[in-house]
Amino acid sequence: MIPQTERRDQLVGYLKELRLPTIRECFEDIALKAEQESLGYEHYLLEVTGRECEVRQQKRIETLLHKSQLPLEKSLTEFDLNRLPRKVVNQIQTLRSGSFLARQENVLVFGNPGSGKTHLVSALGQELVRNGHRVYFAHCNLLVQELLRAKQELKLTRWLKKLSKYEALILDDIGYVQQSREEMEVLFTLLAERYERGSVMITSNLPFSKWEAIFKDPMTTAAAIDRLVHHCVIIELNIPSYRMEQAKRSQE
Repeated sequence: MIPQTERRDQLVGYLKELRLPTIRECFEDIALKAEQESLGYEHYLLEVTGRECEVRQQKRIETLLHKSQLPLEKSLTEFDLNRLPRKVVNQIQTLRSGSFLARQENVLVFGNPGSGKTHLVSALGQELVRNGHRVYFAHCNLLVQELLRAKQELKLTRWLKKLSKYEALILDDIGYVQQSREEMEVLFTLLAERYERGSVMITSNLPFSKWEAIFKDPMTTAAAIDRLVHHCVIIELNIPSYRMEQAKRSQE
């Protein structure tokens, strides 16, 4: 029979080779618990493997959140759902499950400045990540600049391929993007590339009727809108500015 110390060292070596760090850290404590409570081998194995899976899942979510570039302070728990109409609350509760991603549906959030558009899509993005989905958040004007630079360096295809790996691409504040025609062309290229291949979540303070100011050309504008609304959920935050409400309360 192999001595206990040697047996332990051998087991630790196996667990290290198999890359099971959590089991390596907890197997002895759980074994003692199993012995005290007269638990069977299957129960013990279930406990240690469950602990390993739980830690791995948590680390995966942390990695996905880091890569997502989401503003983590804008979570759903920090969002005041009581300010929203019941219809919008129901839409949010449906979207947070992430089922729309499998259908490559888009989410378009309209509202005045300060109505909570960015907070809402950021919060939904975090919920999606915690359900195991890959999400990428970007301020639209900054991403457009990155894409334009990539095009000039003949790397646009590489950038688009990188973004295609994300199930949901969040473009914040598309209404503030009113740049050159060349910049709008790369934005349209991005939207066209994702059409029926991946979901886009967009916030805008401009209704569709004013999007020609973004895309510069009536035909391009119509084509962009057509692709976005073909499979989409539209959320309208027709509510007062949250920042204005806070400012008024502070002066009372």
